[in-house]
Amino acid sequence: MDSECETCWHYDYDEEYEAYTCNMDLDEDEYYHIHTAGRCPYYRRGDEYSLARKQ
Repeated sequence: MDSECETCWHYDYDEEYEAYTCNMDLDEDEYYHIHTAGRCPYYRRGDEYSLARKQ
């Protein structure tokens, strides 16, 4: 799951927390499902160039 997150469009640096986080608004049930199923339904692949343009 973590390696999938690192290439996801929604995985972004949060300056307040000084860490990378998922910027999807997930509730507790969705978060649990993602971590037990091992796949995120919101995953959107972002290549290095598209992720750099987002910043």
